[in-house]
Parts: sequence; structure tokens; C-alpha cells
Amino acid sequence: MEALLFVLFGAIAVAGLTWLVSRKAGFLAQKPEDYADVPGRSFDLRIHLNGPITCEGVIYGPTGRVTSRFVGEFDAQWEGNRGIMKERFEYDSGNVQHREWNLTLGNDGRIKATAPDVVGEGEGQQSGPTVQLKYRIRLPDDSGGHVLDTTDWMYLAPNGTIVNRSQFRKFGIKVAELVATMRPRETA
Repeated sequence: MEALLFVLFGAIAVAGLTWLVSRKAGFLAQKPEDYADVPGRSFDLRIHLNGPITCEGVIYGPTGRVTSRFVGEFDAQWEGNRGIMKERFEYDSGNVQHREWNLTLGNDGRIKATAPDVVGEGEGQQSGPTVQLKYRIRLPDDSGGHVLDTTDWMYLAPNGTIVNRSQFRKFGIKVAELVATMRPRETA
């Protein structure tokens, strides 16, 4: 009986330590203020997510292996602090997905975001060369229709390319991760 309690206590301690490290030292531990004083160009949605944009990326499943690759074509237009970003994704499976974001940028850098597959309203913050956005997304029915908690981080590279890293969680457990680049679309 003592051995079983020892193993159980050890498993609980490892799980607790893993959770603590992920919350204090991992992806979710980042805060917009961590990037407020980073030198270089600041991320401004109205400038860096504006006009025609090309996006390329991969999605990792819960085991850390690539489950999908995609190319996206975006078009973002701003009127003052309100913007609409239309997205078209083409996946390696041949599936095509469309999304239209309605974005509102506050004078303090706070972001409000809605889209048809977003449950409620997403919230975020511009800070230095980064943008963080958190929202709940409903997957398409053919992907199970699950609602996932999403944390997006976009990082502005020195050449103006945006590197996007997103994690998707269900009941606090990471079920997918996305890594993508976004840059102005080259015109012919």
C-alpha cells in the first residue's frame, strides 16, 4: 500500500510540476508587457496586416507531428481603427477554408476580434514587435466541431515578415499548434 501511495504522490508531483513550468516558463507564460520595450519596429495591425498578404504554415497535432500544411491568401482593409481581414486557406488535403475577421484596435493597443467561427469575442494586445490574441474557435463539423481555447502570438521580424505561433487547447491540454509566416503578397 505504501508503494502505491508513493507512486501516486510522485505522479501527482510530476503532473503539478509540468503544469507549473508550462504556465511560468512556457508559451502560455508570455505576456504582452514582456515585449513592450524591445527595440526595433513596433507591430501595428493597420500597417503590418494590411492589403494582400500571403501566409504559409503547418499544423502540429497533439503528438508534435505535422498533421496539415497550408497556404493562405489574406486581404485586410482598415478604416481608422476598424479593419476587416478576409482569409482563404488551402490545405494539403485539398480542403479550402474561408474566414472573415472584424478587428477593432483601441488607442491603447488593445484588440477586439470577431469571426463567424469564433465563440464570443477575441481579445488581444499590440506590444512592441508583437501581437497577442486569445479567443475560442469552433472547429468545422468534419473536424469534430470542438471549441478550442486559442492563444495566438504574432512576432514582427526585422524585414516585416510576421511569424505566427498559435496553440489550441481543450480542457487546458494542448491539442494542436500552428506555425506560419505572413508577408505582403508579391504582385506580378
